[in-house]
Amino acid sequence: MRQSIRPCDALPMKITTNTPEMLIVEERPWVIGAMMIVFILAFTGVGLTAISGGDLWGVAFIIIGAGLGLAAFWAFVRRVQVVFHRPQGWVEIRRRSLTSAKKVRHTLDEVESAVVEPRYSDGSTLYRVALQFSKGQSQGRHPLTQHYTNTGNHQGVADAINAWLRQGKGRHRGGR
Repeated sequence: MRQSIRPCDALPMKITTNTPEMLIVEERPWVIGAMMIVFILAFTGVGLTAISGGDLWGVAFIIIGAGLGLAAFWAFVRRVQVVFHRPQGWVEIRRRSLTSAKKVRHTLDEVESAVVEPRYSDGSTLYRVALQFSKGQSQGRHPLTQHYTNTGNHQGVADAINAWLRQGKGRHRGGR
């Protein structure tokens, strides 16, 4: 059954720009980021309340609770942006975390299609979108995210990428 993209279903990956010249697919994990911040603030608040009452265990509460929250924030909050640029003939996969930013650029001619990769675990199925490269040094599948999810419209995102790629076959210059 084919699904349409609805705003609430488009999480975590969604199309943010779709023009004949450019397609941008993004994942902005603001919900999990906000949850991690609330977690950190809650542990810090309880710890500070304990310290102000004269209890030294509040220091350990802050160090452990906020430390775990910061570690989780660092590990799980990663922004992904995939930019398809037809006029210059490239696709760029941009990944950004709290401490690093990486960009990988490929020529648009190398991209064959977008596919949905399933992963079966404990009786449920999780998904992620990947790009299939048919030629060049990047030949093979390249997932857009490192993780699999059961939320969002993965097939809708892959279909939008494939439609955009088909729409411009032979129309870009192929430069880097």
